[in-house]
Amino acid sequence: MLSTVEGLLIYVAVSESVLGVLGNGFIGVVSCIDCVKSKKIPTVSLILTGLASSRFCLIWIIITDAYVRMFFPDTYLSGNLSQNIAHFWIIMNQSSIWFATSLNIFYFLKIANYSHCIFLWLKGHINRVLLLFMGSLLISWLFAFPSIAKPSINDIMKNRSSTWLIALHKREYLTNHILLNIGVILVFVLCLITCFLLITSLWRHNRKMQLNATGFRDPSTEAHIKAMKTLVSFIILFILYFVGTAIQISSSTMPENNLLLIIGITTRLLYPCGHSLILILGNRKLKQDFLRVLKPLKCWGKEKLLRIP
Repeated sequence: MLSTVEGLLIYVAVSESVLGVLGNGFIGVVSCIDCVKSKKIPTVSLILTGLASSRFCLIWIIITDAYVRMFFPDTYLSGNLSQNIAHFWIIMNQSSIWFATSLNIFYFLKIANYSHCIFLWLKGHINRVLLLFMGSLLISWLFAFPSIAKPSINDIMKNRSSTWLIALHKREYLTNHILLNIGVILVFVLCLITCFLLITSLWRHNRKMQLNATGFRDPSTEAHIKAMKTLVSFIILFILYFVGTAIQISSSTMPENNLLLIIGITTRLLYPCGHSLILILGNRKLKQDFLRVLKPLKCWGKEKLLRIP
């Protein structure tokens, strides 16, 4: 029987899931429609489609894993279900983070102003750089799958031979997950560097505008601030996602603690849900299409209220 706190957290997690599925679905559909209309595949549309698709699947994997683990623990422990879920989670998790970082790099190269030859070369070959970066995603999968193929925590819990052996296997399980996230941590460091360089570019641009006495709210400054908000929100939400993942991994060593598991899930879902909504509100095209979709829904809601006696 679930406690009141657990029930409330589950309600929050379900709400986050619904918003995340709808938000990512909307981004994916709009990006695909733009590609069909333009009869070509722009780099940003490719990134947004990949990002929305991977996050859409990631949300379903997180919810499915939590649902089976909480309500059907015997099924989760038997067979290869947990390992199959782990495989799908690795693919979608790394894809989501890689596409999000590619989007951050795209904003940085398009908006930042530097005269260094390396930056100018990257800016001139932005499509090649992004394709090469996304291609490295396939290499990361090759390193990830051998690690996840090792015995899972569920296999360990079924073979409780001695206390010291269980502790040893739990440490090995946690070490495997840390190794799996090394690539993700490196990508996160790249995001931090990109954000720092963008802030530096904004500071230099503002100082230049001060010297010219032309004010601060020019189009370049607006673009800098908008891109910086997107980057900072990604970093904050990704930190929460990483914390939630650590909490959920820790809950695997304590199967009887459902509250810890639910807290981890609720924290993890903030990232794929919240960042997608921020992208919709921060992108002029996505925001316009989103408001266009909401307009008939709002009219339908008002008509329904008027019909109520």
